[in-house]
Amino acid sequence: MRTFLVAILLTLAVPLSGHGQSADLVLCDRVAADPSDPDKPADVRGATEIAASDVATAIKFCKQAAPSSRRAMFALGRAYAANRQPADAMAAWRKAADKGSSAAMVELGVAYGTGSGVARDEAQARKLFEKAAQAGNPRGISNLAALGGSGGAAPADPAQARALLGKAAETNAEAQYQLGMMLSEGRGGAKDDAAARALFEKAAAQNHPGALERMGAFAQEGRGGPKDKDAAKSYYERAAALGDEDAKQALERLRCPYAIKDKQGKLVTTLCF
Repeated sequence: MRTFLVAILLTLAVPLSGHGQSADLVLCDRVAADPSDPDKPADVRGATEIAASDVATAIKFCKQAAPSSRRAMFALGRAYAANRQPADAMAAWRKAADKGSSAAMVELGVAYGTGSGVARDEAQARKLFEKAAQAGNPRGISNLAALGGSGGAAPADPAQARALLGKAAETNAEAQYQLGMMLSEGRGGAKDDAAARALFEKAAAQNHPGALERMGAFAQEGRGGPKDKDAAKSYYERAAALGDEDAKQALERLRCPYAIKDKQGKLVTTLCF
């Protein structure tokens, strides 16, 4: 009864006039939108990982919105995956991909590339990443480059991936983050910490969790710009609030910077402030 009342209150609290969207889609976005989904509206924050407490809500509202929204169908797949229903997740992603969701193409490609919930098929993974990349999906571009040149007619070229991401990075936070990662690691060209930091900063301004975490690390280490521990902590806190696990660990290391180890080098305890 309590869950039913909460659902009613949530539905009544959703503004319907802003984008002309249904309450189901708005609630689906609120708990299950992927920050890297190009279909996601700019004013939707998204969640890197769907919280365990939100999985049932995500399945309910995304399922109701899915027939008329490929974004909701993709999010429904994420919710099923979070609920350990891989077959249902794959089915939802296939439907979303058929409707043109490049984010769903990427997830299907990852599944085929890793053999997660389906027989491993690198050729199929490549096809899906290529299709997503052609649609301008940053993860499709970077995952295609990560596959390398084996087994496909079109070799994945990290330098080409940089160029494609450069075009997408003009407006897309995920592309800015992905390109920043390539620049910071020297993949597909020269390493450039200053340029990487500038890209991370742009994506962080749009609340991209990974970019916020990277800005924290760059500020903490003084990579590509000034060293600023206070700014680093602030970036980590913002990323952690969005569910970024690396940021949460970084905050813990800031809080407990000294590690006590035994003779075998195993961690015994940490000293915290």
